[in-house]
Amino acid sequence: MNAPLLPESRWEKSPLAARLRAEVAGEVLFDAASRGRYATDASIYQVMPVGVVVPKTLADVEAAMAIAREAGVPLLARGGGTSQCGQTVNRALVLDGSKYLRRILAIDPEAGTAVVEPGLVLSHLNAALREHGLFFPVDPSTHTRATIGGMAGNNSCGAKSIRYGLMADNVLAIEAILADGTRARFAEDSAEPAALIARLRALGAAEASEIAARFPRQLRRVGGYNIDALTPAARAAGRGNLARLLVGSEGTLAFSAALTLKLAPIKPRKVLGLCQFPNFRAAMAATPHLVTLDPEAVELVDRTMIDLGRSIAIFRPTIERMVQPGTDCLLIVEFHGHEEAPLLTKLADLETMMGDLGHPGAVVAATKPAFQAAIAEVREAGLNIMMSMKGDRKPVSVIEDTAVDLADLADYTERLNEILERHGTRGTWYAHASVGCLHVRPVLSMKDVGDVRRFRAIAEECFALVRAYRGSHSGEHGDGIVRSEFHEAMFGPRIVRAFEAVKDAFDPAGFFNPGRIVRAPRMDDRSLFRTPPGYGPDPAFTPKLDWSEHPGGLLGAAEMCNNNGTCRGFEAGAMCPSYRVTRDEQHLTRGRANTLRLALSGQLGADAMASDALADAMALCVSCKACRRECPTGVDMARMKLEVLAARAERQGIPLRARLLAALPRLAPLAARVAPVANALAGLSLTRRRLGFAPDRRLPAFRRDAFRDHEAPAGEGAKVWLLADTFNRYFEPENLRAAVRVLRVAGFRPVVARAPGGPLCCGRTELAAGRLEAARRAASRVIAACAGDEPVVGLEPSCLLTLRDEYSALLPGDAARDLAARARLLPEFLEERCPSLPVSAMATTAHVHGHCHQKAHGAWPATLAMLGRIPGLTVAPITSSCCGMAGSFGYQAETAAISRAMAEAALLPAVRAAAAGDVIVADGTSCRHQIADLAGRRAVHSVQILAEALK
Repeated sequence: MNAPLLPESRWEKSPLAARLRAEVAGEVLFDAASRGRYATDASIYQVMPVGVVVPKTLADVEAAMAIAREAGVPLLARGGGTSQCGQTVNRALVLDGSKYLRRILAIDPEAGTAVVEPGLVLSHLNAALREHGLFFPVDPSTHTRATIGGMAGNNSCGAKSIRYGLMADNVLAIEAILADGTRARFAEDSAEPAALIARLRALGAAEASEIAARFPRQLRRVGGYNIDALTPAARAAGRGNLARLLVGSEGTLAFSAALTLKLAPIKPRKVLGLCQFPNFRAAMAATPHLVTLDPEAVELVDRTMIDLGRSIAIFRPTIERMVQPGTDCLLIVEFHGHEEAPLLTKLADLETMMGDLGHPGAVVAATKPAFQAAIAEVREAGLNIMMSMKGDRKPVSVIEDTAVDLADLADYTERLNEILERHGTRGTWYAHASVGCLHVRPVLSMKDVGDVRRFRAIAEECFALVRAYRGSHSGEHGDGIVRSEFHEAMFGPRIVRAFEAVKDAFDPAGFFNPGRIVRAPRMDDRSLFRTPPGYGPDPAFTPKLDWSEHPGGLLGAAEMCNNNGTCRGFEAGAMCPSYRVTRDEQHLTRGRANTLRLALSGQLGADAMASDALADAMALCVSCKACRRECPTGVDMARMKLEVLAARAERQGIPLRARLLAALPRLAPLAARVAPVANALAGLSLTRRRLGFAPDRRLPAFRRDAFRDHEAPAGEGAKVWLLADTFNRYFEPENLRAAVRVLRVAGFRPVVARAPGGPLCCGRTELAAGRLEAARRAASRVIAACAGDEPVVGLEPSCLLTLRDEYSALLPGDAARDLAARARLLPEFLEERCPSLPVSAMATTAHVHGHCHQKAHGAWPATLAMLGRIPGLTVAPITSSCCGMAGSFGYQAETAAISRAMAEAALLPAVRAAAAGDVIVADGTSCRHQIADLAGRRAVHSVQILAEALK
């Protein structure tokens, strides 16, 4: 078991922390859990920082720097934390600029430039530039969460580097804060600080011949410092901009306060040709020919990525469209332009060339934007798809950035595969074939001593092979811990001494991110690993759910988070709604997974699963399950949260509010019989204060006309079990009545599932309280009541989909699996079993909000399709994340404001924009209440629309 983090008293109560809190307006985080969340990035490393500052302003940055400098504590600037080589972890004070330092300071459309703060996310910049017909052309796959400062630090590249170059080619100037606190501007015409610049220029002149002899000539060279920009030849060629020196420096030279970027015009049209190859060698041999067609990008997708993509529900349909039978790997060739006709000609030329190369008919054309967007989603998720392998052996970042000339690519990749085979492993391959930079990762376990030895041996042999081809050992992702120690072999000792001279000129005390690029530790120092010697599950904790699908159990499930940060995106899907509101690492799927992993491995001390630190990390998780579907590595935080709730309930008990909500299915029958009294009591200010409900939120009202089982009378037709959930039974019974009518008209005989002891409940409320044994009993009753082979149909997504999700973890076995296979939401059931219904036309628009669980289980399209059957009805899906209600989350005084902010992000503006005569559709009872309370519009279940349309 891992040793715990340093004692709280040493950091949380340190003079450094106290002074930072007194002098910095932003957040100051020194607790063990916060430091642990910033101890990792998307690499294999984990290094505990001294503390974390989330600065609100540059004044905060300068204050924090001054305080750290006086305390003798190093500083590490960090953006999205998605670096893959360990450059954003260090034993230092971390400055996270991604929350507040994200302004666009200026856009000059005429000059084609923008000035931005370092924490600005690339996709947010491009969204703002779109109205000017411009974009920033460096496009890493992490564009939805990569910050401009982080991209500059790594010298990011992306798929279009063959056209637009690297980050160093597109950063015109950097306003920097130096190690001593002074400001300086690094640009083409930099003159100050004069002494520093003169020293740098002299170094460039002295080492010009060595730089010319030793620097790889690949476009994709990002290793070391860009000291080639200091040479007289670079200045004469217009490549002597001193901003190039800071780009790729991984935060080791200065803090970038503002960056001036070179923009490019948007090419509004594109076509893609998906070139199919029977083997990897054929694809590599074809690449030099394909680039002669002048594409925007040529991207590789290998067999491993194809197979893993097929296994992930969100990507499976796209993979099936992309890949022809018999294909081993793809090259995705992109052509961009302003007119479609020339692009179609390019596509025809591609098909001709593929035929000439011996692959006739081997191009799948993608000319429609929707298909192109789906392909882009798969390509951008490449790393995460690779990392979705379950178990300790995963693709490891170590040699994934090597770059060689295209003419050598086929031979190089073949010889590299031989190295991997000799070491008893294989590689995963994807990315930038157009520039000879393929992301290849050996599949290894960093917990295994033998594989750690292979880790180093593969690196040494691969880098020797790269040097033999005069290639670059670092082609996009930077140096960090994993590659910095190899600079001497790559560049020679004289160049490395020059790198050290640059570091010392900027930062003589080693204040900025020490040990990266120069004077680096060994890349296989296991004390720096996320899984150091002794790492493993805390034997004192036993999970209460079944985690056998994950090798390594619950800890293995938490380790599926590779920290690549897809959950930090805002542009699509529903993940992660609480982060979208707070922008706090703590309230992010990645942050929660890291906190959980630290707790499960004993790094947060004894009984950490029941600790306040873990409870705080889970407090804003609304169990939307978006991560279940949208996280490419399958991190299911909603299910993992159940273990935390159960551990805390067992250790500290269950508060009164949670106990009452858990008991709702048992209390509801009585409350409905005395509905006026029950509703009046629930509305009292005293009740609300005592239970901690927000004073301005209306609680759902019990109905005296609750749905009764006899309202589904016997009749003809195939039997269907109807799951009459608590919410629709006692609060909105008209929905169940409509469901009975629809099913009967469709030719089925709905029978309300029942069991001794009162109405059935799926156990959802018990799960939310951490009462897993009570939920298990509820699940057993449902399984027994729905015995047989008849379909089980329900209306409430959170209830019905519990049968498909949590039951297999609560009661693993054939009975739960069988029930899950038969359980369907009503729209799904009708789409599968009833292709037509006698419906009349409805001349209106239905704005449809999808419940998070519908989306997580891929069930929302069935609702849209069912409504789409109604003639004259315009179905308008609402693009939104979680509505924010999430059971009781929106009613709770402590989370009501967050709930409202979640709804205001997209859902409520869309509802308010709907015409007065339009209908709002939401199949979740929580969603309907949120819309009614906060937008003043009545939302209805889709079954109501269908029932109204029945002839």
